[in-house]
Order: sequence, then structure tokens, then C-alpha cells
Amino acid sequence: MSEKTNDRRTIKTRKAICRAFAELLMEKELHKITVKEIIEKADISRVTFYNHYFDVYDLHDKFEESIMLETASLVLELESVSYSEVFSKIIGYVNENRAAFRMIFSPNGTNKMRFSLGTLLEGLLRQLYFEKNEGAAADRNADYMIYYRAQGMILVLQKWVLNDFKEPADVITEIMTVLDGRTEENFEAWKKKKQET
Repeated sequence: MSEKTNDRRTIKTRKAICRAFAELLMEKELHKITVKEIIEKADISRVTFYNHYFDVYDLHDKFEESIMLETASLVLELESVSYSEVFSKIIGYVNENRAAFRMIFSPNGTNKMRFSLGTLLEGLLRQLYFEKNEGAAADRNADYMIYYRAQGMILVLQKWVLNDFKEPADVITEIMTVLDGRTEENFEAWKKKKQET
């Protein structure tokens, strides 16, 4: 059997395991999920599961690690694009990785990934803001505006994921763009007014 076939099979198996795990995490807390439930839902053998993961917690940790590395790579690619492109790319990525984001936003998850995602988005928005507004790096108030925007993105994504992706990705991109719309402009206008008084 070729190495490519093995790679494809491994990827397919891991996706099935992760999809099953994400579905279970929507139903119950992490510590209540068993390997037996995962293998039944993923339709794989116990041996296959243990060929990939040590236990449920190992699966969770490796899954978190891989999705955060992929998200970080995506964020690095977005450091020189417009806000609307950022929203579009991130929403497209979430849409392509539905199982992962079901797990991230599951009410039964650890919230560690949600926090990490928020931190990544905040860093990206900070980079974009400071590039656009040279000399603003010393502005502590900008941190609040950037945090507000990042958390707004997270909440829109969370609502979309928990609504089982009912709305098309382009609609969510549009909603996010409209909601974020004039945040930076309003913030800059507020700063200017404050300086004048």
C-alpha cells in the first residue's frame, strides 16, 4: 500500500475521531466522555483509536494543539490585509473546520481554546491597528477597543457555531463586517474629541 493511501486513511480516521469527539462534547462534559462512545460514533475499532491517541484527554490536547497551530498560521497570513478580508478568511476557516469549532465553543469544553483563539485574534487586530495608526502603540485606550473587537468576533463565531452553521458563511462575514464597521473610526473620533477638550 502506498504512503499516500496511508496518509489519506490516517487523515480520514483522525477526522472521524475528531468529529465524533466534537459531537459528544456538545452533549456532555469532557470527563464524562469515554473511548467506547468515541469509537462507536466514529465507527472505528478500539485498536484504531489507540493507534492515534493515548486516551480521551490526549485526543483533546492534540486536537487543541493542532487547531491552534493552524489558526495561528492563518492569523500570520492575515497580518497585512483589510478587516473585511480578515473576517472572510476566518469565517471560511471556521466553516471548513466545523467539528473543531463545535469543540472550541462547546459549553462542555474547557474554554482554553476559546481563550487562545481570542488572544490570537486580539494580537492580529492589534497588529493591523498599529500598522494603520503609527504612533498609537502607547495608547492604552486602544487596547480596550481592540479587545472589544476581538471578543465581538468570538461571540459572533460562537453564536454561528452553536446555531449549527444555519446561516451561510458569506452572511456571517457580512454581519461581522457591519457590526465591526465603524468601531475604529468612532474610537479615533472619540480620542480626537478628548484631546480637544
